[in-house]
Amino acid sequence: MILTRFEFRQIRIQAEVEYPSECCGVVLVRNGAPGERLLLPCRNVQDEFHAKDPEKYPRDSRTAYHLDPQNLLRIGRLEGDGYRVRTIYHSHIDAGAYFSETDKKNALLQGEPLYPEAAYVVVSVVEGKVKAAAAFVWNPEVRNFVPLELPALPL
Repeated sequence: MILTRFEFRQIRIQAEVEYPSECCGVVLVRNGAPGERLLLPCRNVQDEFHAKDPEKYPRDSRTAYHLDPQNLLRIGRLEGDGYRVRTIYHSHIDAGAYFSETDKKNALLQGEPLYPEAAYVVVSVVEGKVKAAAAFVWNPEVRNFVPLELPALPL
């Protein structure tokens, strides 16, 4: 399961509250414990990176996201406790729910997916309201991310 209805509701709330900045976060699951899931909303620090070095980080939080290093540390600790990243999500501001070239670039390291088993969910937020959501997964046969049908989620 990519997202439960509860998780999607929480992500929708986060995306609308953080508009006009992109929101971001992860869902982790623990192996060996059915139903043990953890939704971890993360802080988007893209504006801070942009302010410190606009040449290296030309985009602000309206068009990009960068997970807070403290969130990344927490994710790493949770992985050490047996959790694995199941879903990585973020929003697109006043744009569609698609997997952009930047999304793809950020999901890969030397051409390989950082989280090959994770689904990537993109939420479209238009004028402050979630309008659509789409999911994408790594397909090793085509060596690319492909759309994955999401169950009907409440928008």
